[in-house]
Amino acid sequence: MPDRGGGPTGPRMRVGRPSRRARTLLMTLGVLAVLAMLFVMFAGFWTDWLWYRSVDYSSVFTTTLLTKIGLFAVFGLLMALAVGLNMWLAYRLRPPLSAMSLEQQSLDRYRMGLAPYRKWVLLAITALVGLIAGASASGQWRTWLMWVNGVPFGQKDPQFGLDVAFYAFDLPWYRFLLGFGFAAAVLALVAAALTHYLYGGLRVTSPGARATGAATGHLSVLLGVFVALKAVAYWLDRYGLAVKSSDFKATGNWTGLRYVDANAYLPAKTILFCIAVICAVLFFATLWRRTWQLPVIGFGLMVLSAVLIGGLYPAIVQKFQVQPNEQAKEAPYIAKNIAATREAYDIADTKAENYSGKSTVKDKSVLRANSDSAASYRLLDPNIVSPTFQQLEQRRKYYQFPATLDVDRYEGKDTVIGLRELNIRGIPKRNWINDHFTYTHGYGAIAAAGTSVDANGSPVFTESGLPSSGDLPRYEQRIYYGEKTEQYSIVGGPQKELDYDASGGEGEKTTSYQGKSGVDLSNGFNRAAYAVAFNEPQILYSGAIGDGSRILYNRTPKQRVEAVAPWLTIDGDAYPAVVDGRIQWIVDAYTTTNGYPYASRTTLGDTTADSLTSNNQTRAVIAQQNQVNYIRNSVKATVDAENGTVKLYQWDTQDPVLKTWMKAFPGTVEPKSAIGDDLKEHLRYPQDMFKVQRELLTRYHIQNPAQFYTGSDAWQVPDDPTNKDGNAVPPYYLSLKMPGQDKQQFSLTTTFTPSGRPNLGAFMSVDADAGSKDYGKIRLLRVTSDVPGPAQVQSKLNSLPSVAQFVRDLRGADSDIQYGNLLTVPLDGGFLYVEPVYAQGRNALYPLLKKVAVSYVDADQPKGDTTKDTTVFEDTLAAGLNGVFGVDGQTPPTQPPGDTEQPPANAQAALQKAIADAQKAYDDGEAALAKQDWTAYGKSQDALADALRRAAEADARLKAETPATGDKPAAGDKPAAGDKPAAGEKPAAGDKPAGD
Repeated sequence: MPDRGGGPTGPRMRVGRPSRRARTLLMTLGVLAVLAMLFVMFAGFWTDWLWYRSVDYSSVFTTTLLTKIGLFAVFGLLMALAVGLNMWLAYRLRPPLSAMSLEQQSLDRYRMGLAPYRKWVLLAITALVGLIAGASASGQWRTWLMWVNGVPFGQKDPQFGLDVAFYAFDLPWYRFLLGFGFAAAVLALVAAALTHYLYGGLRVTSPGARATGAATGHLSVLLGVFVALKAVAYWLDRYGLAVKSSDFKATGNWTGLRYVDANAYLPAKTILFCIAVICAVLFFATLWRRTWQLPVIGFGLMVLSAVLIGGLYPAIVQKFQVQPNEQAKEAPYIAKNIAATREAYDIADTKAENYSGKSTVKDKSVLRANSDSAASYRLLDPNIVSPTFQQLEQRRKYYQFPATLDVDRYEGKDTVIGLRELNIRGIPKRNWINDHFTYTHGYGAIAAAGTSVDANGSPVFTESGLPSSGDLPRYEQRIYYGEKTEQYSIVGGPQKELDYDASGGEGEKTTSYQGKSGVDLSNGFNRAAYAVAFNEPQILYSGAIGDGSRILYNRTPKQRVEAVAPWLTIDGDAYPAVVDGRIQWIVDAYTTTNGYPYASRTTLGDTTADSLTSNNQTRAVIAQQNQVNYIRNSVKATVDAENGTVKLYQWDTQDPVLKTWMKAFPGTVEPKSAIGDDLKEHLRYPQDMFKVQRELLTRYHIQNPAQFYTGSDAWQVPDDPTNKDGNAVPPYYLSLKMPGQDKQQFSLTTTFTPSGRPNLGAFMSVDADAGSKDYGKIRLLRVTSDVPGPAQVQSKLNSLPSVAQFVRDLRGADSDIQYGNLLTVPLDGGFLYVEPVYAQGRNALYPLLKKVAVSYVDADQPKGDTTKDTTVFEDTLAAGLNGVFGVDGQTPPTQPPGDTEQPPANAQAALQKAIADAQKAYDDGEAALAKQDWTAYGKSQDALADALRRAAEADARLKAETPATGDKPAAGDKPAAGDKPAAGEKPAAGDKPAGD
């Protein structure tokens, strides 16, 4: 009988062996731990599904998920089979133990140790490589969907004659398959070699044969597969030359073939393809000839050929053929690059028009009159006046406006607008209930006229108050979704939200969200999932959550659009508009690719950065840092500020990339015809698209390959002269008349300076009004004379005595000066600069408009003429325009609206304009003749003939109008003081009554 007392054996056995209850408890805890981990992993998936279902885009979630699962399963299984099958085959081809060498006999202990677990080791290895390969393949879901749904571009590349869709949709998928094939071949080769070595098929140190015949044949086939894949890689590399990026000293970033690519690399790749095919056949032949001799010779030949043909030969061609005459050799390829780049960035129809920079109007009163209709000068700078909105219209500490307001149009007038959004940091008492239940939404839009201020320099509000009221139509004012709304809120349940009485006054009240937005939290399972997903246990057990509770998250417009359309690139600036009685956030979205042959690449994140985005986190740049070489503003999206509804509208109906994604995600993008008229009034040309295009046009406005190569006419985007951070000047929305237009158009504008010089090189504008027939038309005015640029105008302004005195006075009053947007407007051959100037006391909370700087620059400045190249600093815009044109405070004569290109009313002005037009036509003809552009030369000669005809007619009219009893006044003379027209006569257009 064993000792059950205090002997050593009994107690130790009872302590070392846990009881059945303890084992059951441990097993239960283990199962619960596993279930908890599984639930944590499942919670993210489940909450994502609930969110997509709540916004009615569940098809995006399911399509993306199923595609990832399919790619994971297929390529994971293929990799597992490739590795596992070759390991099994190597084991089956092992030699008998009696034939093993002493070296192999030393591995007996490893073989014996693996023997009981051989199948499990095989399964573990294959499962591991399969999981890794599957996870990598699932990340290629975009590549797969674009390949399987790709539609043709209808454009062919100039080298191989293939549709652009091959490079944009097909080639990336083929490269992925090739990379997967290489990985599978290498892993299978390594696994097979290790297995052969472990079981005696390969020897390293033993004398005699290094491999059995079976091992030789097996490994040779795998090497043959690798070399065959290399042959395929050489063949695909031929097409890859059309989208290859390289450095080209003449242009910097270059995409596509150059002379050395077409004449050296392309034939080299073809030759290497043939050699690789032969080498692969030699490897496969070892199944019958069990020797490595021929395959090794073939492989060595392929490596040597790759060095000599693929590396040395192109270097020789570049050194001795291209460099001595690079401009001529590269000219055909530069021409292809220019054409492809302009097409890929939608600037193919943009042509630089010569703009003399010399005023075509000599009468200063006419210039003054024309300045009134040339543009709607936006004095309210949306980049500066946000603190003013904040101080005057915040009304509560927990509300805020964006740092940069937006420019829109209401009833055809430029308007600065911002939403009163929730500022979570301004809540009086911060706690979980207040942050997520009580303070849930902002309230109302605030708008001000863009072209005027009141007597104190404050905005003239057209919509203000809490609740907001004014000129805007009645609309739902609650803002649950906005650029500042980044935290989640739980609404609609037992806990009430803070709100305001919309019937009038500013009395607080409570409300409960009645919308269908968000995800229902009445279900305990959903609450548990969100508690885990948001790492917030209180969601699970809080009494503030009950029947009707809904959780709102992903609340910024950009987040919502990115989530429902992950294949789009989102513009950095969403802007609000009151549409059909609701506040809608309007988001511009782009389709892109980096596979457009010959088109130069750009990094969107860098290209869209400017002086505003560098200092303003709200107005972010495009987040995409990958390089692209094709972009279209193909989608206009809206996000409802109250219920979060997201809608995607097809905007570019010809874009093949968008058509491809619409096939992949059917029903997610509504047709362009679904855009209502009210919404269309507020759509505009996007700034980020414009900034990408202007960056490309600094070089690609040049279409002559020789001139492009030299870079003699290259431009640059100037630095913003109103600050000192050295970042690019931002583009500005402005209603203005371009030369040849008879009325103002809402436009997006920018300036260029010649590379390395401060003078004005060009002016660019695009029709930004979505309702205009010319929407998206880019006008590019090349300044042919020496006209001061923005930095020079700003420098001259800073040097004015009146500005110096103003700054001294501000410093004496402990205030600072802030320069607003420096607007540039073409006016009668010259350029008008207008800049609002703000003052803000050091202890003041917001800036006020105090001065307006105006400058008119004209390259044709007669000596002593003070009406040209003049800068003034006045209290008002009217005073500034009067001062810059030398007109006193009386209202100048107005010019009736009409085509600015039509002949002026009086004969003298008509003659002057005809002579100016003749000179411009002659200059254009000389420029066209130099370029041997006979089409442009013919047009210039027609214009010259027309101008000379009008000059002759104006001269005849002038002679007929001259009184017979008096001498004809010389051109430009004015009547003597005191002269006045006879009774019943009207003064000629441009004449000024005495005393004015």
